[in-house]
Amino acid sequence: MKRINPAATYTDEQLIRQSVKGERVAQKFLYERFAAKMFGVCLRYAPDYQIAEDILQEGFVKAFKNLDRFRFEGSFEGWLRKIMVNTAIEVHRRKNLLYPIVDVDSHDVELFDENALEKLAADDLLQMIASLSPGYRTVFSLYAIEGFSHKEIAEQLNISEGTSKSQLARARYILIEMVEQRTGIKRKASGQ
Repeated sequence: MKRINPAATYTDEQLIRQSVKGERVAQKFLYERFAAKMFGVCLRYAPDYQIAEDILQEGFVKAFKNLDRFRFEGSFEGWLRKIMVNTAIEVHRRKNLLYPIVDVDSHDVELFDENALEKLAADDLLQMIASLSPGYRTVFSLYAIEGFSHKEIAEQLNISEGTSKSQLARARYILIEMVEQRTGIKRKASGQ
């Protein structure tokens, strides 16, 4: 006999409205519905699972404290994701994990053979991103995955735009080297 998940019988809106009223079961269901996806977001910004779990918990605490501010004008998942990203940024700020590198304008980034990406699975790429140092991983994720501008990243992380650009350039360079090692495909020379 197949068991029915009681949480699946509620819409997000129902769970949110019940959670705002302090109904613990609804809060539990809401957490269970989004925890796995949000943990994936947290992992992109954390050096390990334990810190990602801490970010997840801290993010959900903030979300539940501010749940009455959600206006149902966009997706709840997007609203929650923003809280998780901001919580991860705060954790990085507290730990001061970002370091200025050299100015990005002093480096020429070589073109990358796009066929190399066909040889990699998405999980391989996520593993490579996760292996970056915290500063590189944070800036890369904010820029390439979340779509923040360098100005927004600089404001969020309390760094200069130049530092954001140099962190991104260095992260890309390291990722390119990792892809080359995994695939055996080398970069194209500039101008080809």
